[in-house]
Amino acid sequence: MDEGVCAIRPGIDVGRHARLLARVHDALLSGDRPPAHPRRLVARSWQRVRAQGVDPDLGAPPDPVAAAEVERRRAQSPLRAVLPELRVALTSVAEDARHVMVVTDADGVLLWREGSSRVRHRADGLGFTEGAVWSESAVGTNAIGTALAEDTPVQIFSAEHFVRTHHSWTCTACPVHDPRTGELLGVVDVSGPAETVHPTTVALVGTAVKLAEASLWRRHESRLDALRAVAAPMLAGLSGPGLAVDEHGWVAAVAGMRPVDRVAAPRADRPVEIHGVGVCLPEPVPGGWLLRLSGSRRIRLTLDLTHRPARAVVEGSARWIHPLSTRHVEVLVLLAEAGRAGMDAAELSVALYGDRDHLVTVRAELSRLRRSLGGLLLARPYRIAPEVEVAVPDLAGSRTLRASTAPGIRRLVDG
Repeated sequence: MDEGVCAIRPGIDVGRHARLLARVHDALLSGDRPPAHPRRLVARSWQRVRAQGVDPDLGAPPDPVAAAEVERRRAQSPLRAVLPELRVALTSVAEDARHVMVVTDADGVLLWREGSSRVRHRADGLGFTEGAVWSESAVGTNAIGTALAEDTPVQIFSAEHFVRTHHSWTCTACPVHDPRTGELLGVVDVSGPAETVHPTTVALVGTAVKLAEASLWRRHESRLDALRAVAAPMLAGLSGPGLAVDEHGWVAAVAGMRPVDRVAAPRADRPVEIHGVGVCLPEPVPGGWLLRLSGSRRIRLTLDLTHRPARAVVEGSARWIHPLSTRHVEVLVLLAEAGRAGMDAAELSVALYGDRDHLVTVRAELSRLRRSLGGLLLARPYRIAPEVEVAVPDLAGSRTLRASTAPGIRRLVDG
């Protein structure tokens, strides 16, 4: 059979080809001589999954990961940012063509699934749902797992799937890479009944992925531009070399040194060695970090509640101000009170809402606040970094805090 990404050629009799693939599958698994050879990509995958002990008569797939773990992976996935582009490119097409679109992470865990309701219902019977692990080692040859293993676009049709219960399906998947580093971020897949297979689906999914990767690059450039604008006056005031970098170490601006593209990702508690410059100390700024050679590492965070909106005033080697929502003021007051012990999401949920039922909301709020304040806030548990000196105003004298309905704030104000 022909090698290539597409599982079928234009004009081929799909039913006859599916029957041929079924005979090939049965012959190879029984040790008989097959009537034809599978595509080389499929043969390589079958060899891998047989070595991994995957059962071609697999019944129920492995249990999906827990819902909380799915939410955690979604929150951390860079692909969350490009879901709108993928929906525009693929979801309406999937609905019309009796397909579903799924997006996985680099481990093959299904994070999002959209498209035809009838096909989603059929997919439920295979365990092809959010949280399912669709790697080759879990469910055998399939477009998602094989795309991850080969790091290339893949279309799998009918009995090219290793597991027999998947033979009534066709799927087309394309890996998504970080346009900055080439790192594999996950896979975009379009799947449906086997009779809906079409070679143009390969180009459709590939185009959608290219658009998503281009969007990731634009977002990266936009964040660096915003950081550059914030950091320019700070760098201008330094007496020696300095850099402004994002949370991953990508450089937005430099002063007093030769340009570089990237340094090690800074952390609040760890100096960064920069070749040709020396050891630099990281200091959080909006959208990233300021790295400098000298100066005190002590940072002061003042909650200024006299303005509307309230403000976080941060003073170190430079001074910057960030507006705060009322909820973020409450979070910072609670974390300041907790000290180095910090608070986990459940404790914050109780302090803010009076119950433990708002974990997702709390994590989302903390994620937004940490993006704004950089390394001033640490996680696991949530806490203010130990080198940060916090100045909290008189709680009972603050109109904002007196009006708060958060149980934890009420106890502090009334106590």
